Amino acid sequence: MQKEEILKALAEVQHPAKGDRDIVALGLVEDAELSEGKIRVTLAFPKHRDPLADYLCGSARAALARHFPGVEAELKTIVKDEVPAKKKAGLDLGTEELEKVSHIIGIASGKGGVGKSTVAVNLAVALARLGYRVGLADADVYGPSVPKMTGTEGACPEAFSEGEKEVIFPVEKYGVKWMSIGYFAAPDQALIWRGPMACNALRQMILQVRWEELDFLLIDMPPGTGDIHISLVHDIPMEGAVIVSTPQAVALADVEKGVNMFRNESINKPIFGLVENMAWFTPEELPENRYYIFGRDGGARMAEKYGIPLLGQIPIVQSIREGGDDGEPAALGSRPDGMAFLELARKLADSVR
Repeated sequence: MQKEEILKALAEVQHPAKGDRDIVALGLVEDAELSEGKIRVTLAFPKHRDPLADYLCGSARAALARHFPGVEAELKTIVKDEVPAKKKAGLDLGTEELEKVSHIIGIASGKGGVGKSTVAVNLAVALARLGYRVGLADADVYGPSVPKMTGTEGACPEAFSEGEKEVIFPVEKYGVKWMSIGYFAAPDQALIWRGPMACNALRQMILQVRWEELDFLLIDMPPGTGDIHISLVHDIPMEGAVIVSTPQAVALADVEKGVNMFRNESINKPIFGLVENMAWFTPEELPENRYYIFGRDGGARMAEKYGIPLLGQIPIVQSIREGGDDGEPAALGSRPDGMAFLELARKLADSVR
């Protein structure tokens, strides 16, 4: 068994937080040999140990077991000095690309399925229609829907090197600059990432993007109140948040958790308001009728309870769903649903002045 055979097996182990490059190409394999009937491999990590080191070691053992069944594999790790700054510059990110952004606002929800991304996309389009310079970062890494909802599936953001730094250009459509992890993955690809991997990807997706001058950068956050949310509010100079919910009691119970997260002393970000999505159903042929499928005014009562503004009540209208599926947001039109998003955009703009 030659060293080249061992390295070939180890090259199947990809590092998810570094562009899926393999551990051999990244220079993490310090030594690999067959000695005394055992495969002995040494992986070298920088002084600040890679948080994925255990994962990579386990993947390396599995790869060796697949290629060399019956041969015992012994892995050890060592800690080396940091790699030169030039090599790590891609992940050593600052907030320089956000310096020309006036307002960074998270669009959050306590639970999934309340239409948070629909509200975020249409709010971005509505703000652009009002004349504001707008960008949206799709931070919902496990369910990126912005490419589908904006008709930009298949778009490939351009990137270029600027000295030691790599910069990504956002996709532009409908007067909005869009960025999503969905542009870098196949539509049917499941992103099976642990928290640190997802956080690293999000930091790159926001901090390496050449946003230029923006009045608003909206961040479509994942549902819930987990480590990704904490990482986002600590790493990104987010000004505050907008909470999205339905009037349903189950959804509103989770909204309370979201409100309390942003008001926690370790985060302490203002909430600009609550959006009650799916507030009622209006059939297209009966535009004056309202059917309160998920309950009535639950969001309004919740907003009053916590002393936050109710920014808008968005009805269930078939055209909103059709627009999302067809990549043409409802906020582009002049129908009542489009006007509802325009009014929401006006209220948000007024609240942050």
